[in-house]
Amino acid sequence: MPNTFLPDDIPQNTGDILADIAEEAGRLILPFWRAGVAVESKSDASPVTEADRAAEALILARLASVFERVPVVSEEHASLHGAPERIGRRFFLVDPLDGTKAFIRQDPNFTVNIALVQDGAPIVGAVVAPASAETWFTSSSGALKRSMGGSEAWSVGVRSAKRDPLTLISHTMKPDALEKLKAEYGFTRTQAIDSSIKLCRIAEGAADLYPRHGPTMEWDIAAAQAVLEAAGGTVMTLDGAPLAYGKADAGFRNPAFVARGLP
Repeated sequence: MPNTFLPDDIPQNTGDILADIAEEAGRLILPFWRAGVAVESKSDASPVTEADRAAEALILARLASVFERVPVVSEEHASLHGAPERIGRRFFLVDPLDGTKAFIRQDPNFTVNIALVQDGAPIVGAVVAPASAETWFTSSSGALKRSMGGSEAWSVGVRSAKRDPLTLISHTMKPDALEKLKAEYGFTRTQAIDSSIKLCRIAEGAADLYPRHGPTMEWDIAAAQAVLEAAGGTVMTLDGAPLAYGKADAGFRNPAFVARGLP
């Protein structure tokens, strides 16, 4: 569990701090979800809403007040101004509203994601699912979960995979792509869920596998990867290498990867 031990200059309660910030952003965007929002298209044709921007502004302000010297790479800022061409050893990755398409159609599977990256790995993370009031975050003892706004948290951990693992996929996956994955990984049971909730479900032992061969960005999964690894799981590229972060030369795009619980 690589994010159990933090560098000496990082507060051991950083996961709690990020969880509090993500929950505040979650409470901010919930009224937009219930009421519906106007949708715009970004330069890559993906959707963005007022909720995305409001949540990002809040998160950036909170991070600046607590971690004023740590740079932040955030989805909407990068979309508007371009991702940084270089980044240091330590930085935050923020996705203020992951699963915007689900959010727009009033599906509950959207999240707020905040991760701290150190030397190419997400070492602290917090993921909030506002619609279901669930919060997952890292701690010095592993991965924790709590009800959004609650004071009680409990440990979560991955499970040993069953003979036919429950495999999570995205709603947008095409049938032919799904059949190829079934043939490659040998599963039959699937559940379609949007956003970084997929990795958190594996982290809490509710699912087993998430193969992602399509495009993602670092801010999409960094926080949930930190949680999954703290819970005993893994996120690896298709050649078995750890998924690296800080890929400024690649525009912070990820290669294909597989998230797993226990083998």
